[in-house]
Amino acid sequence: MLANQVAIITGGVRGIGKAIAMEMVRKQAKVVLCYRGNDQAAEKTLEEIKKLGGSALALKGDVRSAGFAKEVIRATLEEYGQLHILVNNAGITRDKLLLRMTEEDFTEVVDTNLTGTFQFLKAGSEVMMKKRYGRIINLSSIVGVVGNPGQINYSASKAGILGLTKSAAKELGKRGITVNAVAPGFIETEMTEILTEEQKSQFIEKIPVNRVGTPEEVAYLVAFLASPNAGYINGQIIGIDGGM
Repeated sequence: MLANQVAIITGGVRGIGKAIAMEMVRKQAKVVLCYRGNDQAAEKTLEEIKKLGGSALALKGDVRSAGFAKEVIRATLEEYGQLHILVNNAGITRDKLLLRMTEEDFTEVVDTNLTGTFQFLKAGSEVMMKKRYGRIINLSSIVGVVGNPGQINYSASKAGILGLTKSAAKELGKRGITVNAVAPGFIETEMTEILTEEQKSQFIEKIPVNRVGTPEEVAYLVAFLASPNAGYINGQIIGIDGGM
């Protein structure tokens, strides 16, 4: 259970981020959700949390901004008085083959996925260090481990998160803060809905369990890593990809 725990979840109003938020609310955590632009999704998620009897805030901004990260921390402490959990989930894709990829395609993805994770990691850990307790979970991807054609920018950003996670775990572990990464494989989200049925079938053929994963399955793993029971798991990259 996560009763009386407070969690910040970036990219928390859709897809995997929303599933994580809902699972934490079911475990009685209070959640602060960051999102970039989809007001409708934010309102819907807040309504669903309210129906569960949960407590939540939704804050709009750009995770690449150090100022926004600090503002989210300030608002969280002002509303709930504490911070126990940080889930860095916000991410985007701009898929193109290398020779067609522009500098903007590359930097926008890396800045959002990797720099955004850094900004919140820095701002959040400062609060956690004072309390000598914290759980930080960074969302990477299987493509950050093995690569993928057409996703050089995304793969690079997700690989960077792995190095960031391991280094931060070594710095923060002595302060009672664990830092781990979750690396999902093929998960059914809005990002994968653009694929054709043929493309999905080609992916599934490579997965030993012979199906795609769900956002809820990722959420169960993240919620465990966020719990007090996960205190001896630190600096790990945990794949959730059906054996892919």
